[in-house]
This record gives sequence, C-alpha cells and structure tokens, in this order.
Amino acid sequence: MWCNEWKTGCVITLKVTPKASRNTVLGAEDSWLRVALTAPPVDGKANEAARRFLAEMLNVSKSSVTLLAGQTARLKRFAVADVSPDVAIDKLLS
Repeated sequence: MWCNEWKTGCVITLKVTPKASRNTVLGAEDSWLRVALTAPPVDGKANEAARRFLAEMLNVSKSSVTLLAGQTARLKRFAVADVSPDVAIDKLLS
C-alpha cells in the first residue's frame, strides 16, 4: 500500500513526474501514488514541490511533511505528522 501508518502520522510513497503542466494526483498503484509536479528535477526543486503539494493537499504545515527516502529518485517516501492513513488516502484521492 502506498500510505501506511507511522509513529504519529503516516508514510506516503510517491512516484513523481517532474516538469508537468500542473501539480496534480494522476492516480494510485499498489505501491505508490503517482503525482505530476511543475518543478524540474534539479537542485531538490521537485522534492520541495512534492513536500509543498502534500502539505497543501493534506491541510498541514510544510514542517509536518518530511522526505524520508528518494532524494534523487522519482520514487519518494514522505512522513506526514498528525494525519492518519485513512484521512490521507481520502484527501489525496478525492
């Protein structure tokens, strides 16, 4: 599953498509949530864009979203504090 319980929140696995025309959720697979981001994949811009996108979609502060893995890969894992997996799935897929 792409969204799992973790400590005080959840961990979300994203597969990022950079340099898209707009920031959007493209759909869910078994292992990841595919998202398109307008940011290019250079100098951590896509990582920061993914962090901001998750914070906005889940209605939490940017400081509540932390990149755990995938600094230079398309597949990224983010920890989100104070959001349950059920709430995250509902907000990201609606």
